[in-house]
Amino acid sequence: MAKKTVVIGFLGTQLDAGLGAGRWEKWRPTVSLVQHEDTLVDRLELLTTRRHIALAQALVADIAQVSPSTQVNVVVVDIADPWDFGEMYAMLFDWARAYPFDPAHEQYWAHITTGTHVAQICMFLLVESRFIPGVLLQTAPPKKQQQGAPGSYTLIDLDLSRYDVLAQRFSQAHAEALDFLKSGIATRNARFNALIEEIERVAVRSQAPVLLTGPTGAGKSHLARRMFELKKSRHQVEGGFVEVNCATLRGDSAASTLFGHKKGAFTGAAADRPGLLRTAHRGVLFLDEIGELGLDEQAMLLKAVEEKRFFPMGSDTEVSSDFQLIAGTNRDLRVDVAQGRFREDLFARVNLWSYTLPGLAQRPEDIEPHVDHLLARAAAETGRAVRFNAEAKARYLQFAKSAQALWSGNFRDLLGSVTRMATLADSGRISVALVEAEIQRLQWLWQPAGGAARTNQADSDLDALLPAELAPDIDLFDRLQLMAVLQVCRECRSLSEAGRRLFDRSRTQRTVVNDADRLRKYLMKFGLSWDGVSRKI
Repeated sequence: MAKKTVVIGFLGTQLDAGLGAGRWEKWRPTVSLVQHEDTLVDRLELLTTRRHIALAQALVADIAQVSPSTQVNVVVVDIADPWDFGEMYAMLFDWARAYPFDPAHEQYWAHITTGTHVAQICMFLLVESRFIPGVLLQTAPPKKQQQGAPGSYTLIDLDLSRYDVLAQRFSQAHAEALDFLKSGIATRNARFNALIEEIERVAVRSQAPVLLTGPTGAGKSHLARRMFELKKSRHQVEGGFVEVNCATLRGDSAASTLFGHKKGAFTGAAADRPGLLRTAHRGVLFLDEIGELGLDEQAMLLKAVEEKRFFPMGSDTEVSSDFQLIAGTNRDLRVDVAQGRFREDLFARVNLWSYTLPGLAQRPEDIEPHVDHLLARAAAETGRAVRFNAEAKARYLQFAKSAQALWSGNFRDLLGSVTRMATLADSGRISVALVEAEIQRLQWLWQPAGGAARTNQADSDLDALLPAELAPDIDLFDRLQLMAVLQVCRECRSLSEAGRRLFDRSRTQRTVVNDADRLRKYLMKFGLSWDGVSRKI
C-alpha cells in the first residue's frame, strides 16, 4: 500500500494572495501543489499567523475546488516577528516535536518556496536534523508560454548517504583530514589509527575540552596543533593557537601568565597584562602538563572553562574569553585526583574527550614510516637527499623494533637519531657502520646514570621481592631475565600494558592472545604477583 503524501508549508502572504477571477491565471505556489495531475497530496499542513487567516481560508476553498480529496489543516502560529530566527525556529521546533509523524504510512514534504527566508532556513534545518522526517519540496512557476499551468516541483533529499558523488567527496575529505592529523605519515599501528579516526571526528564536531595523555615525546603538542589547524581550515575557529607548558609556571607568574593581571597586583606588576586565556579568545588554548598547575590556578581555570569568564589578578572586574581547551599530561590524573593534587571537578570537565597516545616503543610497526618521513623532511629542509643502504636500514629497524630500543624520549629520540645519521651520511647514503655507531649512541643515551650501581640496586630490589626460600636457587640467567621483565613493569601502568610490550612479537603468532595472563603466569613461577610487584616498583 502506497504511503500518503503530506505537505508542510507556510502560507505565502504575497505569492498565494488573490481573490478575483484572475487569480486562476496567476501562479500560486500553495495551490499549485494540488494541480499536478500525476501527484496526489493527501494532506496539507498550512502554517499561518492570525492576521492572515482570511487568506488561508480562501486558499482552502480554492484547493477544495481543484483537489477535493486533499485535506487542508490550517495551523495558526503565534509569531511576532517572522524574520526573527530564534523565534521562528523555536516555534517550528515545538510544532514538529508535538506533531504525530507516522513515517511508516506517510511521506512528508517540507515546502520551502513560501514563507520568509528565515522560515525556509528553519524548515531546512528541521528536515536535515530529522525532526521533520521527510524531504524538502521546492516549487517553481511555469514558463511564460504556459500561463495557468501548475509549474514544476523538485524534491530534495538531505540524506547525503544517498548521493554517491557526495559520499565520495565526504569520504575523501575524511581521509585527507586523517592524513593531515598524522602529518602525511602512513602509520600502521591499528590502535593509533583508530584513535586518530575518532579524534578527527571530535576535532571538527566538538568545542568541548580534549585531554591528551601519554609519555613525554609521544606527540601531544604536535597533535594539538594539527587539531587546531584542522578546525581552522573548516572555519570553526577565528583566533590563534596558544600553547603553554604549565610545568614552567610557578607562583604569581602562573596566574598572571594564564589569567593576566592589573598593574600593581603584585611586586613587579608594572603594567596591565591580558594573559594567555584572553589571547586564545575564539581560538584554541593548549595547556601542556596541566597536572603541574597549582590548586588555585586549577580553580580559576575551571571557572574560565565553564563560564568563559574569570578575574585577572588584582582586578574586581571579570573579563571573558571564549576558547577551546586542549590539555596534555604525561601523568595519570586519576591518581593525582585521588591524592588531592588535582581537582576532581576540573578533571571531570576536561575529561569528556580523553585520549592516550602510545609511546614509540608501543608502535614498533610505525617506526619505519616515521623514519622515511623524517628523511624526506630533512631532504626538503636541506636540499640534500639521504637514503639508507638496504643492509643498513634492515639493521637499524631490527634494533629500533627490538626490546633493546627503549625510546624513552619517544619521537624526540627518533628525530635526533635520524637527524644525526642524515647529517653524517657521506654521499647521501647511510651505511651499516653509521647505523652501528648510532645504535651504540642510543644505547649509551638510554643507559641510566651510574649503570653498575643501578644494576646492583636492581639486584637487591629483586631479592626483596622474591620469597626468601626461592631467591638463592634462581640461576643467573633467570635472575637477569626477571630483572629485565620487572624493568618493563616499572614503565607500565597495568598488567595488560606490560604484557603487550613483553610479548609484542610472539603475540602475532597466537590464535588466542592474552598477554596479561602470560605475564601473570611468568611472575607466578617466581612466587610473584602483579599487585605485589606494582606496589614495590
